[in-house]
Amino acid sequence: MRRRNIAVITRMNKQEQQHLKALVKRSGLSQEAYIRHLINGVVPNDAPPADYYAMMKELHHIGNNLNQIALKAHRLNVIDVQEYDKAVRAFETAVKDITNAVILPRKQ
Repeated sequence: MRRRNIAVITRMNKQEQQHLKALVKRSGLSQEAYIRHLINGVVPNDAPPADYYAMMKELHHIGNNLNQIALKAHRLNVIDVQEYDKAVRAFETAVKDITNAVILPRKQ
């Protein structure tokens, strides 16, 4: 059974409909999801550029490599562990900040 079983009909003129369709297309969401976001006080962001996901995947690979290097460095005690951990935390924070700025919708 559907979780959302109440239909709402909204009448618009042609200009309003075109504007809504343009906003929905830019967001990459369905029209229903877009409107639900707005009702919940959240303004959906535009969909990120196509290469965003490829760049984020590469950043995650870099982060994974850093973690592997850190494990080896901890075992061998060859680098300043605290400084390295601080740099990795800064990297992870940067990835989260980029994701929040590009992907996540913002409150009105």
